[in-house]
Amino acid sequence: MKKDNEIALSGVKEIARRANVSIATVDRVIHNRPGVSKKTKDNILAIIQELDYKPNILARRLASKKLLHFVVLIPAISQETEFWQAPLNGIEQAESEIKSYGIVVEKYFFDQNDKSTFASQTKKILQSKVDGILMAPSFIEESLAFTKLCQELKIPYVFINSDIPNQDSLCYIGPDLFQSGYLSAHLTNYAVEKNGKMLIINISKEIDNDHHLLRKEEGFRAYFRDNNSLNEIIKADIRQTDYNSVAAELADLLRVHPDIKAIFVTNSRVFSVAQFLDGSPMNGILLIGYDFLKENIEYLQNGNIDFLICQKPQEQGYRGIMALYQNLVLNVAVDKAYYMPIDIITKQNHRFYRN
Repeated sequence: MKKDNEIALSGVKEIARRANVSIATVDRVIHNRPGVSKKTKDNILAIIQELDYKPNILARRLASKKLLHFVVLIPAISQETEFWQAPLNGIEQAESEIKSYGIVVEKYFFDQNDKSTFASQTKKILQSKVDGILMAPSFIEESLAFTKLCQELKIPYVFINSDIPNQDSLCYIGPDLFQSGYLSAHLTNYAVEKNGKMLIINISKEIDNDHHLLRKEEGFRAYFRDNNSLNEIIKADIRQTDYNSVAAELADLLRVHPDIKAIFVTNSRVFSVAQFLDGSPMNGILLIGYDFLKENIEYLQNGNIDFLICQKPQEQGYRGIMALYQNLVLNVAVDKAYYMPIDIITKQNHRFYRN
C-alpha cells in the first residue's frame, strides 16, 4: 500500500508541476472538492488527460532505479561576459525538479573564444554514458561533427541559444536569430534619419564560426533592404574581445566614419562599445545590443545603451532540460522549435524585467 501511495504521489507532483499549482490543489480537483477556480480546474483536468498513462511511466522509472544521464555542453562563464550564468541557472532549476526520477545531469563547459575546447569536450562526453544532450552549438563545423556522431549513436540532442538549420535535433529552444536582427533594425529606423549611416559590430574571436551573430546581421540588413532604405551600413568584425582592443578599433572606425548615427552590436559585448562611448564627444550615437547582464544594465541606466534585446536565457536552459525529460521519461513529443520572445529592454522598463 505504501508503494502504491508513493506512485500516486509522484503522478500528482508531476501534474502540479506542469500546472504550476500546489499538490493540494491537484488533489482537490481529482476528488472534485470545492475551492478551485474554473480556469485552474480546467487546466489541471487538461493536463491529467494529456498525461494519460504517464504517471505510471514515472512509477516504473522509480521502481527500476535505473539512472538516466543527461549531458549539458555550454560555454563557461568568463571574465568578459556572465551571459551563460542565466542558462546554467535554468538548467540547475530543472535538474532540481527531476532528479528524484533517477536523472543525473552532468555539465561540460567550453571556452566560447576557442573552438578546440568545444571539440575536446565532445570527445569526453562520448566516452561517458549519455542518454540525452543539451548543447549550445557555438561552432558550426565542430557542432556538425558532434551531432553526426550523436545521430549514429541514437542520442537525442537539444539546441539552445542558437540553431543549426537542417539538423535532426530533438528541438531548438531560443530566439529566431534572423527576426531578432530584423527587429533591431526596425528600432534603429525609428531613431535615425533616412540617410543616416549605421555600423554593425561583431565582437568575437571566432566570428567565422559564430553563425548566430551572422544570422542577426543578415536580419538587420534585410530590414533595410526590404524597405528600400538609403541608409549606408558599415560593418566591423572585432576579433580581439578585450576592452583595449575593442576601444582601439572603435576609435579608428569613428575617425574614418565620424557621421555614424547608430551602432548595432550582435551579442552581449555591447557594454564594451558603451564604455568607449561613455563621456566621449560621440556619445549621442544610438546603441543597440543584447542581453540582460549587469554590465549592460549599468550602461542602459546611464543612457549609453538605448535598447537591449533579451531572449530569456534562463528559461532556455530550463526548457532544454525539460524537453529531454518529457521525451525520454514521459514519452511526450516536443515541439521541433520553441522560439523565445524577443524582448525590448529600455532604461524605463529594465527594473521590471525577469531574465
